[in-house]
Amino acid sequence: MELTEEVKELLIKTANELKSSARRLFMARTVRALGEGGQRRAEEELGWNRGTIRKGEHELKSGLVCVDAFKLRGRKRSEEHLPNLLKDLITIVDGQSQADPQFRSTRLYTRLTAAEVRRQLITAFHYTDAELPTAVTITTKLNALGSSLRQPYQ
Repeated sequence: MELTEEVKELLIKTANELKSSARRLFMARTVRALGEGGQRRAEEELGWNRGTIRKGEHELKSGLVCVDAFKLRGRKRSEEHLPNLLKDLITIVDGQSQADPQFRSTRLYTRLTAAEVRRQLITAFHYTDAELPTAVTITTKLNALGSSLRQPYQ
């Protein structure tokens, strides 16, 4: 079976529009239609990954869908490693926070810097330097909690 440029383009676009097991099943069925050496041709001419094709052929043969565990990938949030971190951040910042004097915002403002909050976490709550997130992450966490590490409007 000869693959013209139009057919190649159609197969590539269709595979890119599909997701997960539907994409793998489409690839496996296409490779079966190509016949002997279909995996190699699909890899060379269509740029498909042979591992993905094999997984699709396994799903096609067994009738079972392989589940993608996307949620198990990547880095966990700081709160999962340090369950008391948010509570400790609030404890440090609450004593130093004040509302906007002109009431333009509901956010609380503190004069502490993120580096100072980090230092206080180490001294007051006995965190180690290695286990704590960076100052940038602490700033992000405090912003999410409704505090801002800057001076209020003058």
